[in-house]
Amino acid sequence: MNDRIYHVLEYKKIIEQLAEQASSSLGKEQAKKLKPSTDVDEVRKWQKDTDEAAHIFRLKGHVPLGGVSDIRPNIKRASVGGMLQPEECMDVASTIYGGKQMKKFIEEIEDVEIPIMLELVEQIVPLSDLERTIKNRIDENGKVMDGASEKLRTLRSRIRTFEGRVRDKLEGWTKSKSKMLSDAIITIRNDRYVLPVKQEYRGNFGGIVHDQSASGATLFMEPQAIVELNNSLQEAKVQEKHEVERILIELSERIAADEGFLYQNVEVLAQLDFMFAKARLGKDMRGAMPGINDQGIIKMRQARHPLIEEDEVVPNDVDLGEDFSSIVITGPNTGGKTVTLKMVGLCSLMAQSGLQIPAQDGCEMTVFDNIFADIGDEQSIEQSLSTFSSHMTNIVDILSKVDHKSLVLFDELGAGTDPQEGAALAMSILDDVVSRGARVIATTHYPELKAYGYNREGVINASVEFDIQTLKPTYRLLIGVPGRSNAFEISRRLGLRENVIEKAQEHMGTDSKSVENMIASLEESKRGAEKDYEEAENLLQEAQDMHRELEQKWADFEAKREELYKKAEEKAQKAIEKARHEAEEIVSEMRQMKNQADMKEHEWIEARKMLDEAQPELAKKQVKQDKQPKAKQTQPELQVGDEVKVLSLDRTGHIAEKVSDKEFQVQLGIMKMKVKAKDLEFIKREEPLKEKPMATVKGSSHHVKPELDLRGERYDEALRRLEKYLDDALLAGYPKVSIIHGKGTGALRNAVEQYAKKHRSIKSSRSGGMNEGGGGVTVLELG
Repeated sequence: MNDRIYHVLEYKKIIEQLAEQASSSLGKEQAKKLKPSTDVDEVRKWQKDTDEAAHIFRLKGHVPLGGVSDIRPNIKRASVGGMLQPEECMDVASTIYGGKQMKKFIEEIEDVEIPIMLELVEQIVPLSDLERTIKNRIDENGKVMDGASEKLRTLRSRIRTFEGRVRDKLEGWTKSKSKMLSDAIITIRNDRYVLPVKQEYRGNFGGIVHDQSASGATLFMEPQAIVELNNSLQEAKVQEKHEVERILIELSERIAADEGFLYQNVEVLAQLDFMFAKARLGKDMRGAMPGINDQGIIKMRQARHPLIEEDEVVPNDVDLGEDFSSIVITGPNTGGKTVTLKMVGLCSLMAQSGLQIPAQDGCEMTVFDNIFADIGDEQSIEQSLSTFSSHMTNIVDILSKVDHKSLVLFDELGAGTDPQEGAALAMSILDDVVSRGARVIATTHYPELKAYGYNREGVINASVEFDIQTLKPTYRLLIGVPGRSNAFEISRRLGLRENVIEKAQEHMGTDSKSVENMIASLEESKRGAEKDYEEAENLLQEAQDMHRELEQKWADFEAKREELYKKAEEKAQKAIEKARHEAEEIVSEMRQMKNQADMKEHEWIEARKMLDEAQPELAKKQVKQDKQPKAKQTQPELQVGDEVKVLSLDRTGHIAEKVSDKEFQVQLGIMKMKVKAKDLEFIKREEPLKEKPMATVKGSSHHVKPELDLRGERYDEALRRLEKYLDDALLAGYPKVSIIHGKGTGALRNAVEQYAKKHRSIKSSRSGGMNEGGGGVTVLELG
């Protein structure tokens, strides 16, 4: 990819934003060098890097990258024998410390899988001895400490002694000879202590003149009496300087000895800072990690242009490369066609750079070898080229390079020349690019291209919606519907006389009118189809949930029945064994009785009774109460709101709507269904004005429902809402609440379950039952 495409799609602005997110110059340098990759495996690796960093941000909220700086110039100078200054040595120690902190921070994370991060921090070498050596010799202000060596401690003690003696002597003169001084102060000239003596009194002091004032009235003199003291002081300072240099050279040699490890640490910290910068940028854009494929497939859900404020841009869905490889967008100016074009191109560059894209989770992006764009007026005054010539020069260059691994973006294809010739040329250019297997998105004004998608395989029309009522574009992309002219409708809304509009319509050809009518019909049909599809999807989801729950219920019933059968058999077996044992005892006694001639009648009766009682007491099958015939009871006339039982399903619900005298719409959990009146049994009717109010948080007028609907929310926003809702529910005293997250990818369900495990006020969590929403709901027990 060339630099021109980065300029046209404003990729460099994204890089500038990325560099601002870096915490150190190391990360900024990495960000500024970032370019999209054309290797699929490398792009996937980059995306995983960013995703791991984003997970850590969501979990921890921060990263300890403070104190890290680019110490590579310091390391290089030390390695060639140079002496580092105290501040440079401290930068090395601070970076070593920053690396240790980062290593510890990453290794202590247990709640997420971060193999890439762990592998990186394994390469950080602590170098604690070098850090300790530097910090024991240089303080936080970048000054070599007295304790850096015994000799330095002695020299600085001597310096302080000499300075004290010099100042004492000079202060005595400032008091006793203040009239001879321009000012009663001690000052320094040429690194020696002096007094500001008036010109006329220089003979009273003797000694050395080091400087004089601009007027010559004041001489800065070192009195003869302190020359020797000043000499001793200067000698001690020279010795101190040599000792400090010796210490710094020793530290520089230590740093040079660990040159390899230091370079390695810097490279790892630069990579970590860069990864977290990408994650911060993704968070600011509310971005998501796209799946990466090499089949030329793009699936973007609620995608936004990353350089337009979120409250000013309309999210759109874009599909390309699966059912069709080319999109031709028609519609009015300022309708958002060019923004859509640039959004797809820029998001492709970002995805191939390992950056998250501003869209919902579940997006798919592909890896292109080249992205070409012909966008905007690029005519060259120097070359005396017209708009058409400028565009055509660019298109000729594109056609010479495009292949099946290319994305081509054409803005106002064929514009700037005769409409008929321009339209014909545009169709020919599109045919050529499409035939090479490239992915193409083109915008145009030409009405001839409105039917282009119907005549070409792999090509689909699209348009940007326009609201006739407000006379403004909605910026909503409509795939499958070509744009239509709104000139007559707009003119009518703006007050143009009807007879003028009618005459204009007469000038239009029959074919043009038919096309416009066809487009209008398609738009209406598409809107209706989208609504029906959404309702069908909801019903299908509910039916699938109910089917799964019924299957589970049936399996539970079968298991329970088998268990009961087994228990009954065991009980019967025990009863038979008991009876057999008692029968044997009775028979034995009867044999004994038989040998006794004087056996009484009542003894025989008692023996017979014992034998009868020894029969096994097997439970008789009970007829269910509800299966017994009973008198038919009359029930009141059913009304909306009544609690009823659906006999065929053996489930209870509420009447939501009366369809007719013989049919009602019944709310069963999350599902509504039409039921015949004869299949309903009245249970009860709530008294009016006695409904139990929703729980209210103490000290607030805010009502808290026993359920929270998170469907459609992004990950971060969902967790924020969940946290606030649980606080309110606990204050309201709910024993349990339901969190509705839907099926989807399972990301929200997993997030709710993970959050529930860590919340100290949540006793347990489970999936909802058949009447509670099934797998699309998590029920939390509070306490």
